Amino acid sequence: MNESTLDHSRIVETGPATGFLPLPGSRGKPITVIGTPAIRRTFDEGCLRQAINSRMAPGVHELVLNPDAHLGYGAPVGCVLASPTHIYPGPVGVDIKCSMSLLQLDLPAEAIEDRRARRALIDAIVQRTPTGAGKGRRSVKKGRAVDEALGRTLVTQGASEEVCRALGIPVHWAQRCEDAVHTGHDDTLDSLASRLEAALESGRLPGFGDKIAQLGSYGGGNHFGECEVVRVADDDRARRVADVFGLRDGHVAFLSHCGSRGLGNLLARRQFQALLGHFERWSIPLPGGDRELVYAPLGTPEADAYLDDMALGANFATVNHLLINSLILEAFQSVFPGVRGDLVYLISHNIARREIVAGTTMWVHRKGATRAYPAEHPVLAQTPFFETGHPILLPGNPSAGSVVMVAEDGAEKSCYSVNHGAGRCMGRKEAARRLDQARVDQRMDADDILFNGRRYPIDEAPDAYKDFDEVLGSVRQAGLAVDVAHLRARFVIKDTTSPADD
Repeated sequence: MNESTLDHSRIVETGPATGFLPLPGSRGKPITVIGTPAIRRTFDEGCLRQAINSRMAPGVHELVLNPDAHLGYGAPVGCVLASPTHIYPGPVGVDIKCSMSLLQLDLPAEAIEDRRARRALIDAIVQRTPTGAGKGRRSVKKGRAVDEALGRTLVTQGASEEVCRALGIPVHWAQRCEDAVHTGHDDTLDSLASRLEAALESGRLPGFGDKIAQLGSYGGGNHFGECEVVRVADDDRARRVADVFGLRDGHVAFLSHCGSRGLGNLLARRQFQALLGHFERWSIPLPGGDRELVYAPLGTPEADAYLDDMALGANFATVNHLLINSLILEAFQSVFPGVRGDLVYLISHNIARREIVAGTTMWVHRKGATRAYPAEHPVLAQTPFFETGHPILLPGNPSAGSVVMVAEDGAEKSCYSVNHGAGRCMGRKEAARRLDQARVDQRMDADDILFNGRRYPIDEAPDAYKDFDEVLGSVRQAGLAVDVAHLRARFVIKDTTSPADD
């Protein structure tokens, strides 16, 4: 392939929102591309170069570019990588198990029309759920205390009954998680306990207690909490699916985006350093010469160590979301006594999972990508969603809203995955340089969307992201998923200080 012509024009269209990107010299199965022509034009040279490097890396059999794809760490954010033989930390990222969750309340939308009610909710929430890098329970008045002993239990057991009860989380919420518990490389919890103990004794997890104290917090950058009004799509199937999901038309819900915070970041970065050391020591060639595409063959001590650390971070992320939702419900109850709420779903978009792809067991890495299993898929047999497919939570931006979808059979073509949101079209520095702060704030005000800070973070402004309607159109036209409900933002909780690296 000519280095100077690596752009969206190289993508071969196969349908209104599908195509493929050939590999240099047609060496192997091409990259599957999901996106309308307008979306494909958002894939720049850096994104496509990362996709090709990732697809041609050892052991990789499948690579999918979703419509939100953009330059990432080693592999594009918004991609799916599947391998039966290797594990890749880059296509998981430094924020292990960054996820979306949705809490449905029985509060009618009319209750929060008054801005004073929304301001009271914002105040109640920020007293309980910190935002910002490094922030934890000690920075808020009404957060939940988590000591180091409980921290050891939750990172090795995930959302177990013991952990949920200790934190005041409804135990049945664990049934509404994509994965309530992550086990170690040998499918046991014992391996996680051993890995954690060794890491603490050797000093590989400095400040573990401080990292655990971040439980129940959002962090910075693109992480957020958002109060929504639910509008179920006007068709019989959507209403039936919404009922199974527990969605209530015309009622308030709360959407959260966060991950494994400082603990996951530390675990991931130490794994990158350790693996890179092996590559340098043995002079192993890096895929595309990219230091962020280190890997480990499955079954090796290096792969086992990564899988264990990924599980530790993922368990923290799971419990972090559940605790946030519990605190959000508590905040709503402080303003509206007697209000009730239930978790709709918790779903990851930065994780590697062992799944069946094209009849073969593979490790499916979703980096800024969301699992999408349709109705009657065998994986859902023991869940509440076997007859419908599970909820897919897709955040757009406050002005465009967000969407709950459900997968179609056509999702098989994308390794049963869809995008995790809109995807950036501007880097943070570019957004700060090009966008006008006054206009960003005026747009939020015109849309009657409140914010917990004085100014909305300009690097997180809606215009820094791709056209969400075009992104969703790609998903629908490719036959991956259909709408169940739309979520209209009423206020946003975000960090107002510094961006996160995620």
